[in-house]
Amino acid sequence: MQTEQWLLGLFAGGTIVLGLPVARLKTVTVKTRALLNAISTGVLIFLLVEITGHLLEEMEELIEAAVEHGTSLTPALQYGGLFALGFALGLLGLVYFESRFLSSAKNGTVPKARAEQVAMMIAIGLGLHNFSEGLAIGQGYESGALKLAWLLAVGFGLHNATEGFGIAAPLSGHRVSWRFLGLTALVAGGPTFLGTIVGGWWTNEPLEVLCLSLASGTILYIIGELLHLGRQLKEDAVVGIGLLGGFFLALLTDFLLIGAK
Repeated sequence: MQTEQWLLGLFAGGTIVLGLPVARLKTVTVKTRALLNAISTGVLIFLLVEITGHLLEEMEELIEAAVEHGTSLTPALQYGGLFALGFALGLLGLVYFESRFLSSAKNGTVPKARAEQVAMMIAIGLGLHNFSEGLAIGQGYESGALKLAWLLAVGFGLHNATEGFGIAAPLSGHRVSWRFLGLTALVAGGPTFLGTIVGGWWTNEPLEVLCLSLASGTILYIIGELLHLGRQLKEDAVVGIGLLGGFFLALLTDFLLIGAK
């Protein structure tokens, strides 16, 4: 039933809204902002490690198979080239976008606008990552593995709830509209639903590799931005605690997903 498949994608991507209300907190101290920002950074650091680790592991397996069986390294080189292309586009694309369109706000004195820009960048990076999650749900459902598709949807839904918190953290202390928060939720969570639909129509591993590589590059750039914002708050001890907390929070949700499988 196609409706069930779409509902799985909607649930997995929709939970991202659970963490967004943090952005509406009216009174936020400098220490609280530093902690929230650092937790967001920790979550993204884990995602970067998880995504790039998965891609590099796949590449290593292709190289080992070629060496062991004396076959061509062409598949590994193609995979590596696609990874390098996606990673570079994700990282340098945001560098160009910011220098071209956001430099005035970054160098000016508009902290709220800057916070919204960082939050939207986070949403874009997460959206690329979540599209690949949607592909996995759609492909699992279409192949007849309904139980796996449900487990993936629940696991990704738990994970995306922490990602919503990561989007909201840079916005804490600023009055942002529900409309803007809704837009970030659509940008970050919508691709999960879209990926679920595409995954049910068409299975394509290179597309998934490209999406994950793009996500890795964008997340790396965003981590640099969040670390810069954290240093400006001058709360090193709080930042260290937040980084650990965010990293292990994301790790816990990942373990829950693995256990569900």
